[in-house]
Amino acid sequence: MIEHRNISLADQIFDQLEADILSGKYRRGDIVNEAGLAKELGVSRTPVREALGRLEQEQLVEESGRNITVIGISYEDMQDMYDIRLSIEPESARRAAARISKEELEKMREVLDLQRFYVEKEGESNSIQIKNLDSAFHELLYRASGSKAYFETLRSLHKKMTKFRKASVSKKSRALQSYAEHEEIYKALSDHDKDKAAKTVMTHVRNARERMNSLED
Repeated sequence: MIEHRNISLADQIFDQLEADILSGKYRRGDIVNEAGLAKELGVSRTPVREALGRLEQEQLVEESGRNITVIGISYEDMQDMYDIRLSIEPESARRAAARISKEELEKMREVLDLQRFYVEKEGESNSIQIKNLDSAFHELLYRASGSKAYFETLRSLHKKMTKFRKASVSKKSRALQSYAEHEEIYKALSDHDKDKAAKTVMTHVRNARERMNSLED
């Protein structure tokens, strides 16, 4: 059941349904409806309707009569997202290297230390923590670019790749590689080396794509 917090009920429902779709709880082609979701979540249909409208705007669901069809994120969508990230994420890193502050680097260092801690442990709960810390690292990177457009575009793409990113860090060897790549990015940012920052981010995204593609083999 949804908990009542400071944010609106519709926002809570949107966050919950978005996470359920991106994590694979609801799969592509699944049919849902307002009444069923309202009953499952223990809320009225009005906030569910609002949340579904927002999910449709995000192209995660589409209306089909009285029901809603889950679209989710396909393998082809994922490939396109990697293409977009490869096109703009290195430039975001270049900008970040030029202007990142001491405080932002300290926050990034804290995230990396936690990431290493969880990578060296075992268990499903650690995979979830690693995924969340990966998101935190990239959000700090995007925000450090100083561009709202870069930040919002890249954060949205990264968030939608949740299901695949979780799978990519479920093996310790892959999680260790990702962590090592983050450390290289951090060093380039610390040195304010724009070219190296762009290069290390390009390598990181390419390797992430290769790890994701290997899961499909």
